[in-house]
Formats: sequence, structure tokens, C-alpha cells
Amino acid sequence: MFEFFKNSQKLLGMNSRNLEFIRPFNRTRAKRLADDKLLSKRILKKNNIAVPKLIATIKTVEELENFDWQSLPSSFALKPNRGFGGEGIIVVYGKKKNHTDYWIKADRSLITVDDLRSHVRNILDGSFSLSGTPDVAFFEERLQLLKLFKPYAYKGIPDIRIIVFNKVPVMAMLRLPTKESGGKANLQQGAVGTGIDMATGVTTTAIHGKNGFIEKIPGTQLSTSGLRIPHWKSMLLLAAKAQEVSNLGFLGVDIAIDSKNGPEILELNARPGLSIQIANLAGLKERLNRVRGIKIKTIEKGVRVGMDLFGGEIEEELEEISGKKIIGTVEKVKLIGKNGKEIEVEARIDTGAGISSIDKALAEELGFGEAVKLWEDFHLDKILSTSEIAELSKNKTWKELEKHPDIVGVAKTFSAHGATYRIEIKVTLILDSLPIVSKLSIANRTGLIYPLLVGRRDLRKFLIDVNK
Repeated sequence: MFEFFKNSQKLLGMNSRNLEFIRPFNRTRAKRLADDKLLSKRILKKNNIAVPKLIATIKTVEELENFDWQSLPSSFALKPNRGFGGEGIIVVYGKKKNHTDYWIKADRSLITVDDLRSHVRNILDGSFSLSGTPDVAFFEERLQLLKLFKPYAYKGIPDIRIIVFNKVPVMAMLRLPTKESGGKANLQQGAVGTGIDMATGVTTTAIHGKNGFIEKIPGTQLSTSGLRIPHWKSMLLLAAKAQEVSNLGFLGVDIAIDSKNGPEILELNARPGLSIQIANLAGLKERLNRVRGIKIKTIEKGVRVGMDLFGGEIEEELEEISGKKIIGTVEKVKLIGKNGKEIEVEARIDTGAGISSIDKALAEELGFGEAVKLWEDFHLDKILSTSEIAELSKNKTWKELEKHPDIVGVAKTFSAHGATYRIEIKVTLILDSLPIVSKLSIANRTGLIYPLLVGRRDLRKFLIDVNK
């Protein structure tokens, strides 16, 4: 399927991209702006568009020889001004303790002042520039990894590439660093690229270099689909504004999310690569033609058009791709208790909770009154102290409770509210037409809105959409 889609006529080819979109819509002056990272950074910043902070530049060999290396912070990124494809970038994560001339890279290897000096010299010589001409080296702040992305990214910062045409964001891709890519979000070097639904900012299909389509992040059991990108609409607005400022009609905008400052533009691309089409299982040419000629007065309208035209079918696509149903944070759930007793209630869907829990009154309605009474007779329907929990464990109270035929287990739970000692009952849940045989822990949920909480253990067949 991977090879078929790569060769499909639906895709925008390199020649077509150059002839139909880059040449007519990207003027030479605008392309020079995109190719010059320092210039584009300056223009974007002048227009109040967030970019990583510039630390220092080195333009000549003389400046290199006189550069004060100790003025650099403990972490930074060293980049060539006219580099392409992620080549020539060095990211430093910290300084070695008690060694002023040693820094630590993403792979934990050391880099010295001499190493940095040599690398800057290569940049000045044009080793990484687009045309091989002399270049400028610059240092900028290293962005801090967003906690959400930590399990998905290998020792690097993910970025989001957004294609904008006629002020409309038409396609996007999340690029995740891998071990193979050396912690860089570069597909040619082995990073993972996942398509993104334009309306919701949720990831869909994913590709990994020459390995084609994948469903799990390499080295993990994490699904590549269903990840919701934070600040999604803000990033679309940021990309559209960058196009307006740069005067590039056809533009790829690379954005990263800093854990403190939020979305920041890394760079502009006047000739964005086309693998984004494969990650999205969609041809870019078709989308570009749909928005060509539309009169878009404001970037806000452009973003709305992009979200409306190229999103909204995410649920069907994700369910087909992942084999999982999409549910919201509150859902109606039918419970089937003893003797087939059925009750339908609204439940809180909470991936932060490991196990599902049911209010004791609802458990009684389902026919588990005797089990609830035994639990209450042991005075366990309340918050317990740590010493009380320890005493219950020491006396093996759980063995006494499990003698009751309706009690299938006993769970000790600890939370910000304190500790509880709960019994578990076996109940069938019907959630979005899917039956789930669950071990529900009985809790005193008096005062809470929902009498039932469904936790991770019972949500393996579902993806959660917080907007539903």
C-alpha cells in the first residue's frame, strides 16, 4: 500500500509543485527570506510572531576566533543559517559538571569547545548551505519538551509542519524524533511522520522512513493515531500569519511547542517536501486546487476554511485505522448486574484512573446489596488513614471480604483525598454498543456528579475525544 500510494496520481509531484505553485506564487525575494533563517526570524519577531530566542551569531572566521564560548548557556541549538533538511544542526542539552569546556548532546555523548569550533568552521565554509556558499552560524535557545510528547519523542523536540496556500492551512504533519533519526524530527533521517486532521488536530496515519505505514511508535506500544495536538487552532493561525508576513503564496511552516512559551515557529520553507501527502493519505494538489482563487480576506477566515474543508471526518478514519471507537469524556453506559438487572447512567470517562468505580447506591440497585452491606460492616465506606490501611492488610481483611460470592477482588487505592479499601464486583458495561466485562470497585461517590467512573482498564477499545 505504501508503494502504491507513493506512485498514485493523486499525489502532487515535485515538478508539478515547482511549476504550478512555487514559481507563480513564491517570488524570488520571498524565497530568499525563507532560505535565510536569521532574516525570517527577525521579520517574524518584528510582526509579533513567536520564534526561539537568538543567543549569538558567528559570521566570520575572525568572530569565530574571538568568540567567548563560556557565554553560551548550558543548553542551546547550533544551526547553519542557510541549512536544509536538518543538516548541520547540533542540539546541546546540558553542561558536564565541573567541566567548563564540555557539553552533553542528546545521545549523551560529549562535545567540546574544539568540536563546536570545528563545526562552526564547516558552517562558515558552506558545508550545510543550500548552494554550498559561505554561511553564518547561529546559536538559539533550546526549546523544552512538552510533557505530552515525552513518551513519543526520542531525545528531541517534535515539530508540526503546516502547508499554507492562499491563507488557508491545507495539510499538516507531526514529525516525531526517533533513535534512528538521532533525536531529530527529520523524515529522511528516520523520524516518524503522522498525518493530522485539520479540524481537530488529532493524528491519523503514520509513516516511518523506508518502513512505510506504522501503527505504533518505534520501541513502544503507543499508537501513532489519536494523539491530540495542543494549541491546534493557535498554530494554524500562526502558520497563516507567517504566510501573510513572508509574502510566500505556497509555504511550509515548521512549528514546535515549548513547554513554557507554547507554539514557536522554527523556520519557513518555500519548497516544502511532499512526504506529508503520504502521512495524510491525501493528495496535496487536490487540496491546493480547492482553495486556489478563493477570496480570503483575513487569516482567521483562512483557518476556518482549512478546518472546514479538510477535517471533520477524523472519527470515521480513526475508527477504521485503529479499530477503536471514539467516545467523549461523558458517555451513557448501560450496566447489567445480577439476574440481568439493567440500569443506564451517565458516566465519567477518565483515563487518569486505572480502574473503574461505581457508587455504592448504584451497586445496590444492581443487586449487590449484600456485598455493599458487608463492606459497610467493616467500616470501609470512607477515607482511611495510612495506618488503618496497614492494619487492614496486616489482619488480611481482604480474605474475609473475598469469601462473599459477589466480591471478586479487593483494591487498596491512594489518591490526593486519602486511602480507601474497596471491594470489586463483576458487572457488564455496554459502552457505545460494545460490551465490557468489568471489575468495578465500589466507592462512596455521594456528592459527585456521576455515579460511575470508567477508567483505563476498561477503555482499551476506545479513543477519547475531550471535545465530545
